[in-house]
Amino acid sequence: MKESLTAETISITGHGGDEIEAYLALPRDQETFGTVVVIHHMPGYDSSTKEIVRKFAANGYAALMPNLYHRDAPGASPDDAAAAARAKGGVPDERLVGDVAGAADYLRRLPGGNGKVGVIGYCSGGRQTFLAACSLTFDAAVDCYGGGVINVPEGLPASMTPIIDLAENLSCPLLGLFGADDKFPPPAETAEISRILDGFGKPHEFHTYEGAGHAFFSPDRASYRVEAALDGWEKVWAFFGKHLAG
Repeated sequence: MKESLTAETISITGHGGDEIEAYLALPRDQETFGTVVVIHHMPGYDSSTKEIVRKFAANGYAALMPNLYHRDAPGASPDDAAAAARAKGGVPDERLVGDVAGAADYLRRLPGGNGKVGVIGYCSGGRQTFLAACSLTFDAAVDCYGGGVINVPEGLPASMTPIIDLAENLSCPLLGLFGADDKFPPPAETAEISRILDGFGKPHEFHTYEGAGHAFFSPDRASYRVEAALDGWEKVWAFFGKHLAG
């Protein structure tokens, strides 16, 4: 791992032809590389998720994160933009798919890109990863504790509705990383998703970590669990290495 990279804020064409903000990180001194669309968590397009984008570049992938809240509050802080998006009912699924499609198209056109594109998301971004992988064509997808695939508790944005009926359309292998203490999604729900995917013959591997709850990957939150996060990252690198290399 050379950890040599460049990172910058750019504009990409998202849903409906809209120009939206995005954060791009590229590995340096590497002739070819796989690429990854990163879908941010519900708190938004923030520094901690930009750090994840850079982490992918440090590990040899071009990574691009679209700002899903750009239209809701252009130029606002991540907290204010997230609040504005929630006040409007959250990110509509159709818009999400369009924005992720724009990010994937940008990555496929990158000089040096090998044409393979993965997608990963955290929290609400995990649900949106499942949605994107069932609506678009990807080479690999990683859902990090994405709730709302089967059940959506009250109090969440109106746009968040169950999407398990799309499972038959899953376009690529799926890695799921979950916490045994999570209530959104709980282990019973992720087991049901796995059972449904098995029924459709969709390749997937799910891992549930004991002693971990929601957002166990986030080092700046009390929910962070070191062992689960370290093992989870190892599984991400192995999974993307298998499906995005070459």
